[in-house]
Amino acid sequence: MVTLKKNPRSKLYELLQAQIRNEFHASQQYVALAVFYDGKDLPQLAKFFYRQSLEERNHAMALVQYLLDTDHHVEIPDVPEVRNDFADIREPVALALEQEKEVESDFRQIAKAAREDENYTGEQFVQWFLREQVEEIAAMNRLLNVVDMAKGDVFAVEQFLYREEVTDENDPAMPPVAGGAL
Repeated sequence: MVTLKKNPRSKLYELLQAQIRNEFHASQQYVALAVFYDGKDLPQLAKFFYRQSLEERNHAMALVQYLLDTDHHVEIPDVPEVRNDFADIREPVALALEQEKEVESDFRQIAKAAREDENYTGEQFVQWFLREQVEEIAAMNRLLNVVDMAKGDVFAVEQFLYREEVTDENDPAMPPVAGGAL
């Protein structure tokens, strides 16, 4: 039996492994938000969050690919329980915004660990995720502002999302995704 030696666990490795869990959890939470909106016959909000779910899954798999490429053992984690019930259409968007802010904080910690470890390729890898979080936080802030300005008119929010539909972007700078991006 041949055993392959893997790179040792570092603080950066531990944070990246934890972030895989966070990204899969975000993906599942976004599915729950999409299903909530689908159940309320709000197809544009549902579509928005289904797309967000796939994006978060792809982020998790990009982290997996990076760890594989750097000869680290990868563990696919379970995910924490997701929230499924909301009082109104605003709550899920507010939850999504807070989730994106937490992810941004997580990636800042990962970047800091890479820098402290003098892991320059790791630091460079994380830069894409930091730039992505600027976009994600801005998008959720914008959607929450639209929901607030609509003052309960869910159809105004639906029209906004239909009119401002974001197409699936193929970012050539995105790190490779294990198994391919969906």
